[in-house]
Amino acid sequence: MRGSRNLPGERTTRRHLTRNSPLKAMYEELMEQVVSPENATAAWKAVKRNHGAPGIDGMTVEQLRDHVRQHWETIRAKLLGGTYVPSPVRRVEIPKPDGGIRLLGVPTVLDRWIQQMLLQGLQGIFDPTFSEHSHGFRPNRSAHEAVRAAQSYVQAGKTWLVDMDITQFFDRVNQDLLMARIGQTIRDKRVLRLIGRFLRSGVMIEGVVQATEEGTPQGGPLSPLLANIYLDALDRELEQRGLAFSRYADDCNIYVGSRRAAERVLASITEWIKQHLRLEVNATKSGDGGVTSAWPKIAGIFSGWKDGYADTFANASGYGGTTGVAGGRNSKR
Repeated sequence: MRGSRNLPGERTTRRHLTRNSPLKAMYEELMEQVVSPENATAAWKAVKRNHGAPGIDGMTVEQLRDHVRQHWETIRAKLLGGTYVPSPVRRVEIPKPDGGIRLLGVPTVLDRWIQQMLLQGLQGIFDPTFSEHSHGFRPNRSAHEAVRAAQSYVQAGKTWLVDMDITQFFDRVNQDLLMARIGQTIRDKRVLRLIGRFLRSGVMIEGVVQATEEGTPQGGPLSPLLANIYLDALDRELEQRGLAFSRYADDCNIYVGSRRAAERVLASITEWIKQHLRLEVNATKSGDGGVTSAWPKIAGIFSGWKDGYADTFANASGYGGTTGVAGGRNSKR
């Protein structure tokens, strides 16, 4: 790859890859690695292992292998030529554990396989640059680590919790901002074009394809990585402010030492998210009482992310919005 000192599979620390690093603006020939036989085979194994429901064309995971064997050269040529066009996703509604509906977009198994190939090419590039406070949908990280981080903050005296959740995050992601952030590192126009086409592929509802001009569809392998790329700016802002926090996908908990600090952080970060991410924080849920009584709720949230979100992504082949301040041990209602 021209102008690159690191291959996608190699580890690079967050310290070495910064906004102003010369390692940025590289990977101009990433698609060749995405379509390599080794990467394609590993992606097929991942799709087969996760199984998942068919997309709009009805093709099953079991049928994918023969289809790829028959059409691989054509598919590969389209990917290398930058002309591959994904199919619309199939709309699926999944009940949330706490009520409501989570809207998923299930890609065809062929598109799921191609997304998985992209994921494997991109993850080694982006994941090492993510914050150590980001725990969701990353290799060798888990919801348990997020809980342990929360425990350490509380034990250090940060007994006030700012519980932030972005309203309809996956449906509201600004695609232009997302693509600009990916483009700061990836300069292979074929890869950028393909990601953009996946974002804008549309969703089929009752036989009618509806355009998707914002958001990143939940249901495909690439969606969690795109979410972490988008929210990395929030992690960096919280780090710059010296705040103790733990983020799992679009849910972020910030730990501070007093109610006044919690209210101040809640207001300022809500405004920052609005200005810089063009998203809204849902303020309809607020916490009350001590962290001790709220602790089972915190642990339950992280367990729900691990058990619910991960299973949904694997089985449907997705992944809703609240914010509040919870008080310290000695707080009064």
